[in-house]
Amino acid sequence: MLRFYTAGESHGQGLVATLLGLPAHVPVDFAYVNRELRRRMGGYGRGGRMKIESDTAQFLSGVRHGETIGSPIAILIENRDWKNWQESMSVEDLAETREKYKAVASPRPGHADLAGALKYNFRDARYVLERASARETAARVAIGAVAKLFLKEFGIETASHTVALGSVALPEENIPFERVLALRDVEEIVLNCVDPQVEARMKQEVDKAIEARDTVGGTFEVIARGVPAGLGSYAQWDERLDGQLAQAVMSIQAVKAVELGTGIENAATPGSRVHDEIGYNRQSHRFTRKSNRAGGLEGGITNGEEVIVRGYLKPISTLRRPLESVDFATRESVKAAYERSDVCVLPAAGVVGEAMVALVLARSFLEKFGGDSLEETRRNLDSYLEQVRRF
Repeated sequence: MLRFYTAGESHGQGLVATLLGLPAHVPVDFAYVNRELRRRMGGYGRGGRMKIESDTAQFLSGVRHGETIGSPIAILIENRDWKNWQESMSVEDLAETREKYKAVASPRPGHADLAGALKYNFRDARYVLERASARETAARVAIGAVAKLFLKEFGIETASHTVALGSVALPEENIPFERVLALRDVEEIVLNCVDPQVEARMKQEVDKAIEARDTVGGTFEVIARGVPAGLGSYAQWDERLDGQLAQAVMSIQAVKAVELGTGIENAATPGSRVHDEIGYNRQSHRFTRKSNRAGGLEGGITNGEEVIVRGYLKPISTLRRPLESVDFATRESVKAAYERSDVCVLPAAGVVGEAMVALVLARSFLEKFGGDSLEETRRNLDSYLEQVRRF
């Protein structure tokens, strides 16, 4: 089974990601992986940290001569900012420099600071925020890029775009996948919106937040094209693929709601206008749909249409104009701590969303078709597709 783990702190020496269960002989495009990392770093409203870092994936194991070898893949992403934090984040106990430990004594509302401090019995939220930070998602993007390369071998591609930012949103219409995919070729990422006029209005929303020393959230959409019918299951609750996708996207820092297809709108719409009517194309021997409001999944199983997942991102909790908090030591009312942060991270969140969707789809794909080598997986898929064609 495909599994992945990440380790590392925001200002530690680096981030580590491991990916287990990928078949042998999957070509690894290192430039593609690093391009995905750069996409995560881009976007209007990012903070000063992105001017320091230059994220590059160092493959430590699991790949030889440009191909996976079936063993665990390990990736290291070094933190360039580590040089400024070596004493504060030292693994060893440097008692003589405790005054440089950069303790965080007043937790930020909306962050993991207080809840994590209570859970682990810390009087310093630094211990919490370093791991809870969204910096961790760079590791997810790296291994997610490898999952995307695996899926591409079978004609499956994922892409994301911003559909709403603050009070500005794209018109409710079906956006062709090609328009979303084309955003990948844009050299300078602004807000990753397919409509330049709407994007300009979104940029004004970010400018307002910057001026007000505030932050702004919004909604990103991830689309996966080419996913075959039959991934997932309705047999057990934890095998339902829609639930797995929702959990994966919800796990992204600051995401507070997840939607598949037009799920939110569907809740207030009569069933006769919700469910995707079924047809059949005799030439291609394929069942078809007149719409895709289900987002490509029914009963926890992919139905052959595009998989569409939306993540609703709250505004970042670190504010240049801090909210009220309480000092850990005195219990007195104080302003929350301020950590260098972003104003808007929607484009980056979309890239992370792509990675998480790709990892979940790759895992489900391998659960369905198996294979210790790419060739074996392809044979199994081809056999299944022939079965579906003859249905």
